[in-house]
Formats: sequence, structure tokens, C-alpha cells
Amino acid sequence: MTYISGQDRPEGGYEKPSGCPFCRAPAQTGDDSLVVARGETVYVVLNLYPYNPGHLLVCPYRHVADYTDLDPAETGELAVYTQTAMRVIRQVSSAHGFNLGMNQGGVAGAGIAAHLHQHVVPRWGGDANFMPVVARTKVLPQLLTDTRGLLAAAWPTNPR
Repeated sequence: MTYISGQDRPEGGYEKPSGCPFCRAPAQTGDDSLVVARGETVYVVLNLYPYNPGHLLVCPYRHVADYTDLDPAETGELAVYTQTAMRVIRQVSSAHGFNLGMNQGGVAGAGIAAHLHQHVVPRWGGDANFMPVVARTKVLPQLLTDTRGLLAAAWPTNPR
């Protein structure tokens, strides 16, 4: 409901780095941080409003909106960290498959269009149940901080 109501949206919106949660996330530490891994040009963070447990976002540190704005180093590391995210999620929670994707622009479904982010959504057979249809809600059997701890502990020191 927090996401739907917009109560966490910064004044002035997400367009500027000062209001962008993807620009602020890497600076957070301790219990407030949902960051799982940090690279040179990208980092991995749990989605605050996940579609499924373990839903990760691979984000460049740089505040860019479009995939074509990434430089070659960012593009390469984003790909490596997406692959690593899949391996780690499989190791930690035995995902059967994944949805991967970027929504480019608000009309394409990007909730925060100003800062590019790659979704890595783990899927399991039968993970869609009656709750989204009947109650318009999703059941998440794990706290974000617990999920973050498992994924961060399993993340390799040098993903390649």
C-alpha cells in the first residue's frame, strides 16, 4: 500500500538524483540497506516492492534513464551482475526460472523511469496463486532483511 499510495515518493519526484532512491541506495548501510552486492559501476539491491521473494534490481551508480546511455563498462558489468544474481538466487532459493527485464520509460511501465534498473525476478512453478486474483495482494513468505542476508552471504567476492 505504501507504493500504491505514493507516501514514500520524494518531494519533487524521482527525476533528479537527490530524489532518486537508486542514487540514494548505495550510501545506505546496516539494517536500512537492501543492497546485496556492489561492483565498480553497478550494484544489486532488493526491490522494496517485490513481485516475488528475492526480486533483485541491478542498477548503475550513475543516474541514467536509458539503456543506450550506458557506457561499455556499465553495460558489461550490468550483464555480469545479472548473471551472478541468477546464480545466487538459484543457490539460495532454488528458483525454477526468471523474468529479466527493463522498463524503458513511464509508458513502458517503469515506476522510476529516470534511473535505469534491470529486474531479476525469480519464479517457481505454481508461484501465482489465488491471492493476487481474489485479494489483490501477494504473499511473501520472507522478510526483505532476511532475503538480503541470504543473498549477500552467497554473493561471490569477484563475480565473473
